[in-house]
Amino acid sequence: MLKFDVLIIGSGLAGMTLALYLAEHCKIGLITKRDLLEGSSTYAQGGIAAVLDTGDSVEEHIRDTLIAGAGLCNPDTTRFIVEHSREAIEWLIDLGVPFTRDGSHQTGFHLTREGGHSHRRIIHAADATGAAVTSTLGQKIKAHPNITVLEDHIAIDLVTSRKLGEEGNRCYGAYALDKQADEVITIAARHTIIASGGAGKVYLYTTNPDTATGDGIAMGWRAGCRVGNMEFIQFHPTCLYHPHSKSFLISEAVRGEGGILRLPDGTRFMPNHDPRAELAPRDVVARAIDFEMKKHGLDCVHLDISYKPAHFIKEHFPNIYAHCLELGIDITQQPIPVVPAAHYTCGGLVTDLAGRTDVEGLYAVGEAACTGLHGANRLASNSLLECLVIGKAAAADILSAPVNPLPAIPDWDDSRVTDPDEEVVISHNWDELRRAMWDYVGIVRTNKRLERALNRIHLLEEEIDEYYSNFHISNDLIELRNLVQTAELIVRSALSRKESRGLHFSRDYPETLHESQETVLDPRQT
Repeated sequence: MLKFDVLIIGSGLAGMTLALYLAEHCKIGLITKRDLLEGSSTYAQGGIAAVLDTGDSVEEHIRDTLIAGAGLCNPDTTRFIVEHSREAIEWLIDLGVPFTRDGSHQTGFHLTREGGHSHRRIIHAADATGAAVTSTLGQKIKAHPNITVLEDHIAIDLVTSRKLGEEGNRCYGAYALDKQADEVITIAARHTIIASGGAGKVYLYTTNPDTATGDGIAMGWRAGCRVGNMEFIQFHPTCLYHPHSKSFLISEAVRGEGGILRLPDGTRFMPNHDPRAELAPRDVVARAIDFEMKKHGLDCVHLDISYKPAHFIKEHFPNIYAHCLELGIDITQQPIPVVPAAHYTCGGLVTDLAGRTDVEGLYAVGEAACTGLHGANRLASNSLLECLVIGKAAAADILSAPVNPLPAIPDWDDSRVTDPDEEVVISHNWDELRRAMWDYVGIVRTNKRLERALNRIHLLEEEIDEYYSNFHISNDLIELRNLVQTAELIVRSALSRKESRGLHFSRDYPETLHESQETVLDPRQT
């Protein structure tokens, strides 16, 4: 059994932030499903929203966030995170993150603008901000003697006092599968942080990496945590549409710098859907593209920035330019074929402003959490900011907490299971689930579609539970079990909302109710 002061599940920006803030005072164990830098944070292109310009203000950033969130953002959470945005960016700059410079700007950095923002406030590193941030922080994590990084490890379930037969419900660590050794290890910790990201892979088409399988949300739910606002899945409007490119995102900043959405015949359509046109929030743009594709029977629409000077495009979007060029698309001369794809899980495990969940000793930070910042639709580039601010707050809370003794934790018992006889069951169920979610729980929903999805999910749950009980576990089985659980939470949340708001659009309830209410599911009431 491994023992740490703090166990961090996930190696994106949320997990990295916590690790670095805690490392001088604690022994940290950080587990990640693949290598340290493989996760959604690394793939983030656009940047981090923060109030850095004297022409901008905290109040305007808050207002933009509340508008995008369609009346469902928590005002206190929003203010807390936005007010701490500058110090979060200064911390990254001090660590050496190479944000794009602009000598003519008062801040010394280039700030771009994205949909839903009233100002240029997105600080970025060209069009690969996530990679620049995580690689910088990752180097410091690997070099720190108090941080043990366990790559190729996937958490299976949390160890709680309830599971140990004790009173109350406190988290004492987790069981994890060492994928290289193919054995389950026990990791004991006084504090455990779920920083495992979202659940984009529950959908057939997503901008997320393969690691985004809702693991932390499902584990937290099974451990006794409430989940909030799971119906609000953000579909990014512009994922590259190409048979040889999987899940490649075309940054919102392309539209921020003047990119125009067009039909194949060149007709611009966004002004017909919203006066903000291409700079409308993501839910509006995604629904508009979905509408036009269905109306005209299209496989995709086109995002055109080719009218800008070639040197401007290559300077601002070098990675997008290079990737598209490899596929035979010269974005300085041609429009980019794009489609909406599942991008961000706005809901998650309910937490307070220190990342605390309903289970003592268990925190959730980043996309796996629901702090109330994103409401019914996340404002572009607020996600990495949330990781930084809540990550620091959670670290401070952990450092101020009393030291609790760890109980004896039994080893993982697999004495009564056998090797699987037909692994095709896993791949078949994986495919069936993701197709059902795409077809029935997508951008536009109906009760009939949602009920159809829930029926299929329940059948899949029965099969997977039986498989999980009888056979040795594998990475694919763990992820599938978590995906099905997360899918159920998404559908149940969607069925409970009798209106259309933000990212949840129902043909049965097209109006938005006057009063907004969060959707909260409690495992103790099921």
